[in-house]
Amino acid sequence: MIKFLKRSYLVLIFAILYLPIIIMIIQSFNAGESHAKWEGFSLRWYQEMFKDPDIVKSLGITVSIAFLAALISTIIGTLAAIGIHAMQKRPQSMMLALNNIPMTMPDIVTGISLMLLFIFTGVPRGYVTMLLAHITFDVPYVILSVLPKLKQMNKHSYEAALDLGATPTYALLHVILPEVMPGVITGAMLAFTLSLDDFTISYFTTSPLVQNLSTLIYSQARMGIEPTMYAMSTLMFVVLLTLLLIVNRRGKADQK
Repeated sequence: MIKFLKRSYLVLIFAILYLPIIIMIIQSFNAGESHAKWEGFSLRWYQEMFKDPDIVKSLGITVSIAFLAALISTIIGTLAAIGIHAMQKRPQSMMLALNNIPMTMPDIVTGISLMLLFIFTGVPRGYVTMLLAHITFDVPYVILSVLPKLKQMNKHSYEAALDLGATPTYALLHVILPEVMPGVITGAMLAFTLSLDDFTISYFTTSPLVQNLSTLIYSQARMGIEPTMYAMSTLMFVVLLTLLLIVNRRGKADQK
């Protein structure tokens, strides 16, 4: 009886979490516009989605922001992780605590704080401010992805390379980076995934003229849900799920 209740509770939780997503995916293939009536299988709304100039523009902004934010935050985060790893124990603990604060704060706090910063400095909100905001919240995740690999590395490898005549830059590129590359790749993929589906921070740090997919869905949902939104949300879900599965698989492989 207890096992049955445990399994029933688990099924109920998963149903609450994933049933709305399953319904959305099914509705994205509905030939008609009715939300309550199935009118046959069709790819109509996926075709309509790619014909919509607003969606195509938002898709380009989303992908470019995610790619640039992942690239820049990976470079900054990797260098920061190397610097933190080289610190003494007490300042290292302080830096890790500061690094964890942005991840524990609600996204709305980070978004409003960045918005006020851009307003105070007179920077007009748009593509650049959204990119800067995404880099800001991606960097801590990259640091946490790279640091474990640095701790696993032989701490004397860098010094040995210098003793053998290597320059600091050469030792960094050919000794340290190859050792931590799995963590760097995982951090980059995680940063790309987080940036791809972000809404709250994007909403506060951009203008209505520059929208990514999440802010576009929110703005159009207020005027009424169109079936193309189902198709776009389904594609986002599939892409993000695939990226998360790859990140998790890489994480398990790194642990082994």
